[in-house]
Amino acid sequence: MSQRFVPATFLRGGSSKGVFFHAKDLPADRAALDALLLEVLGSPDPYGRQLDGMGGGISSLSKGVIIGPPTHPEADIDYTFAQVAVDRPVVEWKGNCGNLSSAVGPFAVDNGLVRVADGEALVRIHQVNTKKIIHARFPVRNGKAEVRGDYAIAGVAGTGARIRLDFLSPGGTQTGALLPTGQAIERIDGLACTLIDAANPAVFFAAADFGLTGEESPDAIEAVPGLMARLDVLRRLAGVRMGLAETPEQVGLAAPRIALLAPPGIPRLLDGSVMSPESHDIQVRMLSMERVHRAVPLTGALGLACACRVEGSLPERLCGPLRSPDEIRVAQPSGMLAVGAEVRRDGEGWRAESAVVYRTARTLMVGAVALRD
Repeated sequence: MSQRFVPATFLRGGSSKGVFFHAKDLPADRAALDALLLEVLGSPDPYGRQLDGMGGGISSLSKGVIIGPPTHPEADIDYTFAQVAVDRPVVEWKGNCGNLSSAVGPFAVDNGLVRVADGEALVRIHQVNTKKIIHARFPVRNGKAEVRGDYAIAGVAGTGARIRLDFLSPGGTQTGALLPTGQAIERIDGLACTLIDAANPAVFFAAADFGLTGEESPDAIEAVPGLMARLDVLRRLAGVRMGLAETPEQVGLAAPRIALLAPPGIPRLLDGSVMSPESHDIQVRMLSMERVHRAVPLTGALGLACACRVEGSLPERLCGPLRSPDEIRVAQPSGMLAVGAEVRRDGEGWRAESAVVYRTARTLMVGAVALRD
């Protein structure tokens, strides 16, 4: 069987992995591009493993990134994100991956797309899906992004060089407003929730309203009879309420995300350790692409941090006393993630000024991916 090869780089960014491409190496036609990404990642796979592609069988490992020249006057690079479904022929283009955002700057520097001096680099990223600007700051040595460092993040073994991501004006990525309905609290199917659009749209419910503590593992949540189906129904109803689609059936797989929240507790993490109530401000179990994430999606944590700053919201009510005015400490199955969020209210409602988070990233392989001729 003959195959052709397309230049690509495989990178880890935060707690996700993805295949990175130069825009010039890919077809401009969206249908052809979708087909290429599905084949590269190994989807659809009814066995859920993506063994015939680069994907890893879960949404955080089934992603594509396209890097091109900037189309925004305040950016150095364009970054387009593709979320590839595992078990069906679907490629979602509406949202962003916050974790892979951390690998965009290093990729651009390592590939000579952005010229920077040694020391701390600043790469200004135009996130095409959300039409937002992200500033990435990271160390550079001998003209390449440094990977060695002592910074550790939950869900990733070892340490690396710290990457700071500043999400500028992250509100309203798909709906045009931080609070798409203008209300801090909504009720869907009789349950209180908060709808928010910061970095990516999301809907937050209280875990207690589903008979859960919020400390359950992802596998335990998925094992509750009927719960995943009910959460997907609620997610789709929330998508309609947010204006993302006219009917529940038209709501995509990637947005909005749905999450279950709980106040600080003593959750047992995936590595077997136990967190103390003093170590975090709020707990979250978030779903993405119909699965419970083992590490909260970074954009989901950004949205949660912004929601915790909105007076009267469900996250704000469940959030414990903040130990620091500058960050929200989010407990998730893989550990704790600290997120900074600046939110203010003016005459037109609540606005997100910025959100800040720290990650690590590393190039894993450089070469080409094979496509069947």
